[in-house]
Amino acid sequence: MGILSWIILGLIAGFVGSKVVNKSGSGLLLDIVIGIIGAIVGGYIATLLGMGGVSGLNIGSILIAIAGAIIVLVVYNAVARR
Repeated sequence: MGILSWIILGLIAGFVGSKVVNKSGSGLLLDIVIGIIGAIVGGYIATLLGMGGVSGLNIGSILIAIAGAIIVLVVYNAVARR
C-alpha cells in the first residue's frame, strides 16, 4: 500500500473509531494517526485469527482498521483514566 492509501485508510478508520468510542472526532491529524495504528493492530490480530490482514484500500481492510482503532482507543482510555 502506498502512503496515500495509508493516510486515507487511517483517516476513515480513526474518524469512525473516534466516533464510536468518544462520540466525537479527535481532529484530522490525530484521527489519521489513530487509524494507522489501528490498522496495524487490527491487521496483526486478524492475521493471528486467520482472516488475513490489511491488504489495500478495500472494505475488508477498512473494517479491520476500524476494529483495530476501536481497540486502540479503548485500551488508551482505560490506561489514561488510571
